[in-house]
Amino acid sequence: MRVYLDTSVYNRPFDDQTQPRIWLETLAFFVVLQMIEERQVELVTSSVLAYENSQNPFLLRKRWVNRCLAIAGHSQMASDAIKARAQQLEEAGLKAIDALHVACAESAGSEYFLTCDDEAVNRYEGRMHVVNPLDFVVSLFGEQL
Repeated sequence: MRVYLDTSVYNRPFDDQTQPRIWLETLAFFVVLQMIEERQVELVTSSVLAYENSQNPFLLRKRWVNRCLAIAGHSQMASDAIKARAQQLEEAGLKAIDALHVACAESAGSEYFLTCDDEAVNRYEGRMHVVNPLDFVVSLFGEQL
């Protein structure tokens, strides 16, 4: 199963961990990383993720995300077709950068797009499952929890 994580997920460990939702999403992200390591899921990255991370002014965060992106099994380059799909998604209500991420994930054949952005979760209509990382982990392991 292919999974694409947006930058909100990669950066979640750097957010205020005293907030229960953020802490749980961070734990879920670490479960996803373990699943990638164990080859239960394939991580998908993109040139959009690489570009967005290159703009991060925080060196520690940038290095962390680069290390995570390096373990991806597939990297999707943005193309004219992806940009056109992103435009459609933006017209449907997604923010421009979210639309580019989603279009890359779709093009790469991802089954899941993980984000901590509730707006992206609620506005996407398409063939992928766009979910919060915690909801992703619960959907896979809920009976075992």
